[in-house]
Amino acid sequence: MTEKNKTILGATVLIAVIMAVAAYLWHQTYKDGALEHIASGNGRIEAVEIDIAPRQPGRVAAIEVAEGDLVHTGQILVHMDTESLQAQLRQAEARARQAEDGVSTARSQLAQRESEKAAMQAVVVQRQTEWAAAKRRAQRFAELHQQAFISQQQLDDQAEVVDRAAAALAAARAQVAASDAAIAAARNQVRASESAVEAAHAEVARIRTDIDDSVLKAPRDGRVQIIVARPGEVVGGGGRVLNLVDLKDVYMTFFLPTRAVGRVAVGSEARLVLDAFPQHVIPARISFVADVAQFTPKTVETEVEREKLMFRVRAQIPPDLLERHLAQVKTGLPGVAHVKLDADAPWPPQLQVRLPE
Repeated sequence: MTEKNKTILGATVLIAVIMAVAAYLWHQTYKDGALEHIASGNGRIEAVEIDIAPRQPGRVAAIEVAEGDLVHTGQILVHMDTESLQAQLRQAEARARQAEDGVSTARSQLAQRESEKAAMQAVVVQRQTEWAAAKRRAQRFAELHQQAFISQQQLDDQAEVVDRAAAALAAARAQVAASDAAIAAARNQVRASESAVEAAHAEVARIRTDIDDSVLKAPRDGRVQIIVARPGEVVGGGGRVLNLVDLKDVYMTFFLPTRAVGRVAVGSEARLVLDAFPQHVIPARISFVADVAQFTPKTVETEVEREKLMFRVRAQIPPDLLERHLAQVKTGLPGVAHVKLDADAPWPPQLQVRLPE
């Protein structure tokens, strides 16, 4: 046996002895009743899972990460194919330009109708002047006719001139009213064209949003757990492409009996010891205590049967602690959660916080 192998064997034996002694002391402590104010339960490290999926159906163009990769908020994970969306965008932009041209045409028509109205109003003023002049002349003709200076025919001719002037004035006023109606129609056309422009721009914005959403990014820090779809595959809207675990929302779920859970409140201190790292003690806080028992015996309960009632409890690891050890966070690891039943009691030495360097 080489010196290196002897050294490794000696270190292994030493670690085994230390763990055995620690286990003995641990059980002796429990036996002596020093941990009566602490309840424990088995559980596994869990984390919130996040499905990464496109909003629109499409083909996966590229996946930028691999299973097990640690990703950060905003990091690009997946590119979806956008050729169809790009074509839709060009079509929508063309419609938007066409709608903008329609607004310019409608405004030009409105200006033309307003100019026509101004011209008609000038004609009305002219016709009013002519009508007034014709009435004054008819009045003079009537006086001359009384003095026998003009004939009845001349008086009648002048009365006819007054009537024609009045008719011309009425026609001019009717044309002004028609111009008002044309202006109102032109203004409605302008508003309709402007609405068409807004609708076209909204369509352009929607398609651009769909294109932006085709680049799937990490919503928060996490680790890629599983890749479901591969480049070239078509997924539906909301179809999962890959799955992340949120490494800043990590907890252990365990179960406590009735007598213990009645003394546990949300916010209580907890300690987690994992089977894979028994030398470390991880601090946590109780974030959830079930209101309903998970194991319910038959309806008629005895005192012994009530002891069978188990309540689900969750111990949350602080996010700032997780952030400092992000690369070391693993889910699925089994371990034991310990929670104090007496908030004022101290933690025993073996449950003092011990974190990896």
